[in-house]
Amino acid sequence: MERLFDVITFDCYGTLIDWEEGIGTAFAAAAALAGVMVDHAAVLHAYGEVEPTVEAEGYRSYRAVLAETARRVAVRLGWPLTEKRASFLADSVPDWQPFADTNPALTRLAAAGYRLGILSNVDDDLLAGTLRHFGVTFDLLVTAEQVRSYKPAPGHFHAARRWMGGWRWLHVAQSLFHDVSPAGSLGIPVAW
Repeated sequence: MERLFDVITFDCYGTLIDWEEGIGTAFAAAAALAGVMVDHAAVLHAYGEVEPTVEAEGYRSYRAVLAETARRVAVRLGWPLTEKRASFLADSVPDWQPFADTNPALTRLAAAGYRLGILSNVDDDLLAGTLRHFGVTFDLLVTAEQVRSYKPAPGHFHAARRWMGGWRWLHVAQSLFHDVSPAGSLGIPVAW
């Protein structure tokens, strides 16, 4: 049976990495140090609303996006988070863990001869810290730092398409907003 695709790219956080657990754990630990308790579901709900707004305000490093997002989420939760303490979220990213099925699936895909890539709204150094959690090597890494924009803007997809040449490409992602809709609008096949 002939394969339909040569390259499979993934969003990283939320698709390969359990970002909800990572975000919730980081917020809980930082809040506890300040003597505050936060609700996991409330953190994730506020984060989901705030982060895209911060990203849409214009390009800045993802570390800065995470710090500003953490400050705004903390305000919503009634927690006076200082600017100095707001780096906790970015500092936690390299510790966020893959979903249980991530590495077995990536290993099977690599063994089957697929080229693998990541298109992520993150800084290069944060992604480098995350890559140690994977049992495969990725052929392509495209970050927000490289393209100076955040998905759903098309920069990641245009950069990946230039790298692909004529290879047949499938993009895999959890986020309808950040990945599925923009990839689909560019004619890129997507698995959600």
